[in-house]
Amino acid sequence: MKTLCRLPQRAIQTSVTITTDDARLDGDLHLPQDSSGIVLFVYGSGSNRHSPRNQLVARTLREAGMGTLLFDLMTKEEEAENGKAGAPTFNLDLLAKRVVGVTRWLEKHPAASRLKVGYFGARTGSAAALMAAAELGDRVSAIVSRGGRPDLAGPVLRRVRSSTLLIVGSCDCIVGALNQDAFNLKA
Repeated sequence: MKTLCRLPQRAIQTSVTITTDDARLDGDLHLPQDSSGIVLFVYGSGSNRHSPRNQLVARTLREAGMGTLLFDLMTKEEEAENGKAGAPTFNLDLLAKRVVGVTRWLEKHPAASRLKVGYFGARTGSAAALMAAAELGDRVSAIVSRGGRPDLAGPVLRRVRSSTLLIVGSCDCIVGALNQDAFNLKA
């Protein structure tokens, strides 16, 4: 029996431009040496890849040996429209489609294609992450929703196969109740 030797992966830290079906998205890809998985950050309105909170979480994950991809879900032009009626920030179908596109881009990246994929979603980004995971099935290993709105993904929640962790602050009663509703839908 022949044993295949896996070559060690070198550390990567680079800015990337990700082309999806409808946009070119900027991102920051970090892969510690010999990463076992990668976490894509899917944030909601009012946040981006430069957010100190997102940067802190990403750094902590990298210190634990996980890769991270922080990327902008919207183009610069769309960001300028943010807050106006019909802005893409709240177009969850569009955002989920982009998360799927970024995941597929990552699956073709030479240094990341073998890695398990997880999503870290916040606010409305949690719904987009869950919607993308419902479409991608077993390709997404885990999802963490922090203060998210998984209830907005309602109809597709039963199709999510990934392990999912819903985190809500104990004083956030409204979002806590919405997360409980989403949990009950998925169960």
